[in-house]
Amino acid sequence: MVDVAGGHGLLAHIMLILDDTSPSAVVVDAAVPPSHEKLGHALVEGWPRLSGRVSFTGQRLDQFVIVPTDLVVSSHACGGLTDEVLRSVSSAGARVAVLPCCHNLDASDDGGLTGWMDGPAAIDAARALALRAGGYRIWTQLIPADITPKNRLLMGRPDGGTRDGL
Repeated sequence: MVDVAGGHGLLAHIMLILDDTSPSAVVVDAAVPPSHEKLGHALVEGWPRLSGRVSFTGQRLDQFVIVPTDLVVSSHACGGLTDEVLRSVSSAGARVAVLPCCHNLDASDDGGLTGWMDGPAAIDAARALALRAGGYRIWTQLIPADITPKNRLLMGRPDGGTRDGL
C-alpha cells in the first residue's frame, strides 16, 4: 500500500488496521513531518501488529516507483496531485483510491462539463471518466460532508481484476 502525500502516515496506519492482508505500507511525501514517529509509536501501542509495517520516504511521487500490485491512496490530494496520482497508477496498472481537493479550475480538465455542474465536480467527473477510459473499473462514493466537505472518493482497479472491490 502506498500513501501519497501522507504526511505523518495516519492513513497508511488506518489502512493496515482495516485491511490486515496488506503486508506493509509506505508513505511517500516530499516533506515527512517529524510527528510521524510520535504518531507511529502511539498507533503501534494500540495495534502492535502495525510494528515495522509502515515506512516513510522523503520523495515526490514522480521519484517513487509504483508497481502493479500496489494500492495507491491519497487523502486530500490537493490540486494537480490527484492527476499525478492517477497518471502514476495508470502507468503502473495499480489500484487507486483518491480523495481530491483544492481543485485548480484554471489548470485542470473539466471535461467540458461546467455547463451542467460546478467546476470541482466537473473536474472529478472528468478524472473518473478518464480513468475508466484508460481501462479501469471505477467506483465513486461520497464521504459524509460533516467529516470533510471535500468528500468525493474515486476508486479504481485495472479492469479484469479478480477481486471484488479494490
